[in-house]
Amino acid sequence: MFKKIKLTNGLEVITAPMAGAKTVTILVMAAVGSRFENKANSGVSHFLEHLFFKGTIKRPTTLAIAAELDRAGGEFNAFTGKEYTGYFVKVEAGRLELALDVLSDMLLNSKFAAEEIEREKGVIIEELNMYLDNPLIYLEDLFEECLYGDTSAGRDTIGNKESILKISRPEILAYAGRQYSSDKTVISLAGGFKSGAVKLVNKYFADFSKKNYQEKLSTNDEQNRSAVKFFYKPTDQTHLSLGVRAYGFANKKEIAAKMLALVLGGGMSSRLFTELRERRGLAYYVRTHNEPYTDSGYLTTQAGVPIKKLAEAIAIILAEYKKLTETPVGAEELSRVKQYLIGRTALSLEASDNLANWYARQAILFKEQNQTGEILTPDRYYALVRKVSAAEISRVAKEIFVSQKLNLAVIGPYQDKREFEKMLHI
Repeated sequence: MFKKIKLTNGLEVITAPMAGAKTVTILVMAAVGSRFENKANSGVSHFLEHLFFKGTIKRPTTLAIAAELDRAGGEFNAFTGKEYTGYFVKVEAGRLELALDVLSDMLLNSKFAAEEIEREKGVIIEELNMYLDNPLIYLEDLFEECLYGDTSAGRDTIGNKESILKISRPEILAYAGRQYSSDKTVISLAGGFKSGAVKLVNKYFADFSKKNYQEKLSTNDEQNRSAVKFFYKPTDQTHLSLGVRAYGFANKKEIAAKMLALVLGGGMSSRLFTELRERRGLAYYVRTHNEPYTDSGYLTTQAGVPIKKLAEAIAIILAEYKKLTETPVGAEELSRVKQYLIGRTALSLEASDNLANWYARQAILFKEQNQTGEILTPDRYYALVRKVSAAEISRVAKEIFVSQKLNLAVIGPYQDKREFEKMLHI
């Protein structure tokens, strides 16, 4: 069973022991992400993620940080999203103190050297170029831009070339000094740690202080007409993301929306995988997923299809959406989807890094909402999944699958999107 402990500096620590585990993961997750940025400093959260690995007074270079963790055989990395940024180290259970020492040193004592900042601009621009050259990665960013427009929710987490090149050291220091606040940060420990683990966390993170934190920018989640966003690229295959606005984190309907996504494109037995790939031969990859943010959310289907078959693929996806508004999911299919979700989640949570993320993400999103909500254990989550009825899924389908909530993002060699705009109705 997990426990929450609040340290004297306001930092929240979540412990999730795993019986018999030989590894331990420490994950520091902060309510920092692109939703907290304006247009001018777009990408600063992601930039900071890179810079925390660039050296401290004690460990002055990236190599000094990496070599110490490599010697322990550890895994370490970081990630930046729209609403949070995470830094984790996963090591053999007996090396927890080393992991805490290195991670706290990075987050509390990074130098942010001017020469490193200038050098890293080139690295991040090449990362951006990599994303733009990979439709499988860029497609989701394009869909969110279609959904949210030129706002903090719609702009790419990595930023753009102009904002990356313009960012200055004073801006970075000011942002880090404001947004990395102890009361908006969670430390999650999962795995085979010992009873003194929280004392060690307090020892190494005691200087993590409360800051003059700035809340994220608001998002307009209203939509009264369908939207289309095309990105021209001379590809050999068209990549599309066709979806709708759905529900945010902790909304009572969000689990039903997740199951609705699995019915459509959650595995090789799902409806759209069967229809687009197995029966029509139109796609290699087909997937539908549900993405909940704190104040908004969406459900979308992604697929790669022949360039001349885009209209056919859109029509098939829309037809499957419409079916779910008209006919309830059958008992056998519902049972299969529930077990798929429970089984995949259980498999994932056998790893200490995934379990640490499971608890930290829930805790940090509640902090962003300035709420004290129920952090779900896996077992509690499975119980909620089992309770979802076909009638609930039907109600969600009827609520979200409406013409004015449709959004289409496409990457491919197209100059004219008018034909496809006319198709967006259910």
